[in-house]
Amino acid sequence: MAPTRQRHWVIVFAMTLAVITYIDRICIAQAQPFIAQDLGLDKIQMGFVFAIFGWFYSAFEIPSGYLGDRIGCRKVLTRIVIWWSFFTAATGFAWNFASLLATRALFGIGEAGGFPNIAKSFAIWLPDSERPRALGWLWLSARWGGAATPFLVVYVLQFMTWRQAFLLFAGLGIVWSAVFYWWFRDNPADNPKLNAEELALIAQKQSPASAHHVKVPWAKLLRSRRVWLLLIPYFTSSYGWWFYITWLPTYLRESRQLDLGQGALLGGIPLLFGGVGSLFCGFISPYVTRHTGSIAATRRLMAYIGYTGAAAMLVLSVWLTDPLHAMLAMGVASFANDLVMPGAWGACMDMGGPYSATLSGAMAGFGNAGGAVSPLIIGFLLQATNNNWDLCIYISAALYFAGTFCWAFLDPVTPLGE
Repeated sequence: MAPTRQRHWVIVFAMTLAVITYIDRICIAQAQPFIAQDLGLDKIQMGFVFAIFGWFYSAFEIPSGYLGDRIGCRKVLTRIVIWWSFFTAATGFAWNFASLLATRALFGIGEAGGFPNIAKSFAIWLPDSERPRALGWLWLSARWGGAATPFLVVYVLQFMTWRQAFLLFAGLGIVWSAVFYWWFRDNPADNPKLNAEELALIAQKQSPASAHHVKVPWAKLLRSRRVWLLLIPYFTSSYGWWFYITWLPTYLRESRQLDLGQGALLGGIPLLFGGVGSLFCGFISPYVTRHTGSIAATRRLMAYIGYTGAAAMLVLSVWLTDPLHAMLAMGVASFANDLVMPGAWGACMDMGGPYSATLSGAMAGFGNAGGAVSPLIIGFLLQATNNNWDLCIYISAALYFAGTFCWAFLDPVTPLGE
């Protein structure tokens, strides 16, 4: 009997979750002019609003990933989506700077752990051979969800206020969490829709990643040189990438003199190209591995190309005067950035094994710490340098290039226990 294909629904759930995640995360960047005007906020205050989400998001990535290893992804992902949907809605009720800060901090706590627990579910539900492409589809969905958000927000704001828009976006997550909890099981064998042949296929050549009740070796993780070589470049790349989901609409308006509609059109290019980069890497990696003879060599090669390419194209975007050409260069930089994503998350699965969600949470948390400081530093730089946007982009490019050197010394395949 042929294997059923129920495992592919895990990829569908992951893709739709990624889209909703980035809609709820990025809508505030597009609504920023309306929020700032309504609440009377300056650039530094908006920088704090963007950043505080990242601070709490990064701080709670490891605890939420750990919970996935301990009690299973089903409960944790359902809790995550309901929590962040509630505080997406609550953002629309903010009445001043302090209330907006508190809401975005709680939103960050709620959203933390989403992608680490998705990685854990892939490790449990998918055989090794299917994971690179699954990760490619995951990040394509995340980036394209973000790319569509500016258009969605501009369209929605024609019919309602920014406050009402946040209520609308919150409903998407509630629907997802209900359907996910009904279908998903932490152990594929507990889902009656899978036949014996599919269960055998899932188990074939699969890395050890038990569903839950894992004792995480915290001391080993903290002392591991390989863990830090994985975490640091994720920090440097997230610093640059967060520009696209926080300050980019403002950059296009102030530095490139584009209106809201033009900014929405061009502002989606980096996210659109980034998603293609993830998918391209997911599909090409098996073929590259045939030539390199090593998954580790393939992941390192993608990292070299990704980080150096992102740095070079960001610098080029500054030199180009035409807004379309500049945003196409930024799009290629985002494409290069996302060439690294499947390999980095695949490394978490292979290195982490039974505590892959915890290691994924550590990488995501450390990376988002870079993303969290990025909008705040940019806000201060803009205030101190009379809106010198070029300097902000040059700093991001330098950090991208620095991340290349960590991957040169990283073994992204061997489990940490070996």
